[in-house]
Amino acid sequence: MSESKGLVHLYWGDGKGKTTAAMGLALRALGTGRQVAVVQFLKGGPSGEIPLLRSLGAQIFRGKPGMKFSFQMNEGEKAQTRALQTDHLRRALECGADLLVLDEACAAWQKELIDQDLLRSAVLNRPAGQEVALTGRRPAQWMWEAADYITEMHCHRHPFERGVPAREGVEF
Repeated sequence: MSESKGLVHLYWGDGKGKTTAAMGLALRALGTGRQVAVVQFLKGGPSGEIPLLRSLGAQIFRGKPGMKFSFQMNEGEKAQTRALQTDHLRRALECGADLLVLDEACAAWQKELIDQDLLRSAVLNRPAGQEVALTGRRPAQWMWEAADYITEMHCHRHPFERGVPAREGVEF
């Protein structure tokens, strides 16, 4: 990359499209020969973009299948999740990626399900030229201040409100 310092992208809000935007950025980076690492915090179930990104060379780090929502976890499960997600972030940082996608970083930070010092350092002390994309509903103040791109996704209408469940290939 030609930039001496990569930029920080923040996709946030209560609307659909935050992960989709970050994965589109990952696809674009892969298509131009860049190395990509994706850490999906608080996600472990099947999702259509993961096999494709892997097949294109992205390093993917995600939770385990059947992972509970954080509000369903007891303290022991939260500690295990924190350790797993911190390990995933450490491993992703070792990849030397040109683009680091930190999907649901806002929630992992807010719910203290990540080593917060490591997450903040990953963004604020990133290697020269590395782009970082953060997603989530409510970013921490430091994320907002660090971001070069800030895009808010706001939900005006969603089929879930009418009882339509998440659909494979669209929502996951």
